[in-house]
Amino acid sequence: MTLLAPTGAGQPPPAPPAARSGRRRLLPYLLLLPGAAWLLVFFAVPLLQLAAVSLYDPGGSLSTGYAMTWAFGNYPDVVQAYGPQLLRSFGFAGLALVLALLLGYPLAYAIAQKAGRWKNLLLVCVVAPMFTSFLVRTLAWKTILSDNGALVGLLRDVHLLAPDGRLLATPFAVVLGLTYNFLPFLVLPLYASLERLDPRLLEAASDLYASGVQAFRRVTLPLSMPGLIAGTLLFFIPASGDYINAELLGTPNEYMVGNVIDSAFLVRLDYPQGAALSFLLMAAILAVVLGYLRTTGTEEVL
Repeated sequence: MTLLAPTGAGQPPPAPPAARSGRRRLLPYLLLLPGAAWLLVFFAVPLLQLAAVSLYDPGGSLSTGYAMTWAFGNYPDVVQAYGPQLLRSFGFAGLALVLALLLGYPLAYAIAQKAGRWKNLLLVCVVAPMFTSFLVRTLAWKTILSDNGALVGLLRDVHLLAPDGRLLATPFAVVLGLTYNFLPFLVLPLYASLERLDPRLLEAASDLYASGVQAFRRVTLPLSMPGLIAGTLLFFIPASGDYINAELLGTPNEYMVGNVIDSAFLVRLDYPQGAALSFLLMAAILAVVLGYLRTTGTEEVL
């Protein structure tokens, strides 16, 4: 006679409920572990090293070495020396952000609510410039704005530009380059918010005798605020630290703090000064972002 083994024979007994509950509590932390390790190795450790470099003796050099003298005076020194470039960075980024909002908000709204079957094609057109190098796109604008280009010639012909006027190597060119290069970072989050907007809400506002401006102010703008906040931050933060547009489309009179940092690390090899400027830029951007979030009442975004 063949004896059949009972069901489950040879298998380990099930874990007690307490052990299963403990594993479930640990699972989210285990999933976060790879990302946390990545941030620790490639962000936190370099950031601490940069903080240490910013406090090195400014009298050192690569050939003689740098001594850790806790030279906190590096910070007021770089502010005194490069304060205009720091202010110019935020001024250019702010002007570019205003111009991007004037262009990007109507574009995002049109794609989200009015494009119909052309929606996907228009989204591809928004992100298509990002398929090419940032440097190539900026060089293209250098050609477009050149003194012998068709655009400058047209503006001179219609007397919108003086016969000896120019667009290249001006603050206008730098702001235009920043607007163009970072515009998709503003449009895409705005599109994501506006695409979820229920048209029936606008119809209800119209039924309640709201004008177009009132409907936008009371319905569309509040509902698109998450995308607007995310888009402005994604635009403003990299634009403040950019140096390519000022390098290629401007002159030393238009240089931003990113150009000074680039020169300190790669040309003058003044590492303490470059590190101190980098930290000041990060701190200034963080202060602007926190002030912006507090003003809009969205501190929980962080």
